[in-house]
Amino acid sequence: DPARAGKALGALIRERANAGRDPLRFAVVHPHSGHNFELRYWLAACGIDPSREIEIVIVPPPFMADALAAGRIDGYCAGEPWNSVSVVAGTGHIATVKAAIWKTSPEKVVGVRKAWAEKHPEALSALLRALHHAARWCEDPANRGELAALMAQPSFLGVSPALQMPILTGHLALGGGAELTVEDFFLPFGKAANFPWKSHALWFYTQMVRWGQIKHSAAHMALARDAYRPDLYRAALKPLGVALPGANAKVEGALTAATPVGSAGASLVLGPDGFFDGRIFDPDRIDDYLAIRDWAMPTS
Repeated sequence: DPARAGKALGALIRERANAGRDPLRFAVVHPHSGHNFELRYWLAACGIDPSREIEIVIVPPPFMADALAAGRIDGYCAGEPWNSVSVVAGTGHIATVKAAIWKTSPEKVVGVRKAWAEKHPEALSALLRALHHAARWCEDPANRGELAALMAQPSFLGVSPALQMPILTGHLALGGGAELTVEDFFLPFGKAANFPWKSHALWFYTQMVRWGQIKHSAAHMALARDAYRPDLYRAALKPLGVALPGANAKVEGALTAATPVGSAGASLVLGPDGFFDGRIFDPDRIDDYLAIRDWAMPTS
């Protein structure tokens, strides 16, 4: 539970500060990664100032488990399987997961340069269709064994298929014998997982502004919004007749349950997409969102 885990972490941070000890050190994969923004969002909502009360450092994902075991960091936020690597080694526990902080939230992206896209439109469309078929194949439970064996190769993850299977099923070992099944933990295809929502781009933009990486301006906001191209995505997948959202953006966090929505093509279900602190993000009200001063959840 993100709220309970965050509350306990906040108490520990204050205890250490009162004792004059160094702040805890957390690792993320990149200053502009979703991991950095989601870690900060979680901590801030739990009443922890990630810019002042902890230290955030950059560590490549494959090295995080070793850094934790060696005591160089106290925790980290990374994609799987690197969290489970620490659990299996007995050197770490999973405190919470992104699927609980922001349900069905975006993770990885595929991006190309605008000039390349304009010069090679057919290649780009073929790439998007290939990714669509690959995502559908990866989500099929019948393919989990083959997928895990493929990713176990040294040229990919280089970790055993057995370690990957809990990730693919969503049944996680948290450490210390605790286990948890997380709904939609691995969601590469369903619920429009690959659709480039402009609201996702704008949420990441607000986090860049919030944590002082860029200044808020109409020009910067437009750059972020227009980097996501649902028009190209729709054009590429139209020949396949797949279900695609009719809108380019949505209010993030508004869906509390799986919800059928209007779409082009077959039927489509979205959500739930809630943030753990109950807030919503309306991409049409960016200024109001950035004006929020007290991000901490109400105490109960």
